[in-house]
Amino acid sequence: MIKRFLAILGVICLTVPSVFASDVWVNDLRSLFLSDSAVIYEINMRTFGAQDINKDGIIDKSEGEESGNFLNAISRLDELMASGVNTIHVMPVMAIGKTKALGAAGSLYSAASFSELNPQLKSDKTALSLEEQAVKFINEAHKRNIRVMIDLPACGAYDLYLKRPELFVKDSSGQPIIPSDWTDVRLLDAGDENNINPDVYNLYKGFVDYVMQLGVDGIRADVASTKPANFWKELISYSRKRDPQFMWLAEASDSWTEPVSPKSVFTPYDKLLEAGFDGFYASYFNMKDWRNASELMNHIKFTNSLKTKYGQPKAVIGSFTTHDELSPVLINGQPYSNMILWLNSTLPVNSYYVDGFDTGDNYIYLWGNKKARITYTDDEYYFVHRGKIDIFNFSRRPGGKNINFKRDFAIANGFKHFIAPIIANGKFVELKSNNSSVFAYGLSYNKTTVLVFGNMSFRTNNEAVIKVPHYNDSFLTIPVEMDTAPVSKKDKFNVNLMPGEIQVLLVNEFELK
Repeated sequence: MIKRFLAILGVICLTVPSVFASDVWVNDLRSLFLSDSAVIYEINMRTFGAQDINKDGIIDKSEGEESGNFLNAISRLDELMASGVNTIHVMPVMAIGKTKALGAAGSLYSAASFSELNPQLKSDKTALSLEEQAVKFINEAHKRNIRVMIDLPACGAYDLYLKRPELFVKDSSGQPIIPSDWTDVRLLDAGDENNINPDVYNLYKGFVDYVMQLGVDGIRADVASTKPANFWKELISYSRKRDPQFMWLAEASDSWTEPVSPKSVFTPYDKLLEAGFDGFYASYFNMKDWRNASELMNHIKFTNSLKTKYGQPKAVIGSFTTHDELSPVLINGQPYSNMILWLNSTLPVNSYYVDGFDTGDNYIYLWGNKKARITYTDDEYYFVHRGKIDIFNFSRRPGGKNINFKRDFAIANGFKHFIAPIIANGKFVELKSNNSSVFAYGLSYNKTTVLVFGNMSFRTNNEAVIKVPHYNDSFLTIPVEMDTAPVSKKDKFNVNLMPGEIQVLLVNEFELK
């Protein structure tokens, strides 16, 4: 019953704003993000609306199939809105390199230009220019009350190096630096804290001008640690003079401590936040390796402590799974996806998901790393990272077959919107559990409390006694993510959790002290 109620409530809450939306879009992404109210859905525009007619996983244009583009992506916006998504993170959409490339279409993060859109994303079914198609997509997202955040690549393609070698770091022999194991890109020379390279700064400044002109609401900075803090401070300040609500998300983590190359700058997450970034990734992606509840709880408390540390509010995303991580169903099965979903929906974080998460895609491409039938780069193989969303080829639309989870995805997002005042304004309380594998926490605000219990073990059942001070059975307690509420006595809940199970309760007229 509660899930049906939440589903109906979610549809009402999520569609009403779009019905009354103004003809003139007013960006509010920064405020949304800083209140932990964003439900972010990451997409690869090249696959988001792909039409794989013969279902072989590869888009063959000679057979009338169509890869994803700005126009066919519009057909999926209603689906995202109905699922509770209010922000899209679009992976890079700029022109990409074809020399020393990875994959038959080239990596999205191998930027050949920072001022020209990727021609692969243009539909030939309209007279609109590529830029006009991009603007149309963004406008259609805004009509549905969906904000758009664009990815800013950290490095340049080899093709860009050949055109503008002055933009790149060189080794002792004068060759451009390959950062980490990203063999298809070269390291940009942004300078250091005392001397910012004006050439690279202007390259990025031009990118900011370009995407703001398109109408985007914010930027996700890829591997932000590869640029000096002052570089970002100037760039973010520049964008904020044009739009104070323009949001900046740093791909950075408190657990990343090494530069991507000995020749690279390394700016830690805290310096990025001081420079003006609104948030970062934190280290929730490490949950796959955590076994004790304390590891999760300590990280939650750590990220909460950063919210008011820097003079201006800060936030994080629920980076439990990203395009750099294996599909959660490959790590710990469907229970892991379910846990990620409800942690995103009940923690003081901005929810974050990758296209295909909501239907259980495992991102296994049967043609992966095999010789390509047709290639549009100098790579003759369908390069992929097994178990991760494909960003290298003209491949199928992401998506699994778990329709029930897609329904739960919408319900959980609807619940997040329903309790948004509690997440934004409430008190977060860690609850005591007598089992080290079982975590428990609550959020309280205005005489309403959300209780969450979960089993960190994905191999064994776990029982626990959880202390909830001042709770008793007289309070109206609604089970949200389970059929019936666990047994409770005064001040305590006795829970019996299956492997990876998470339980969510809504308690009225009760606040944690």
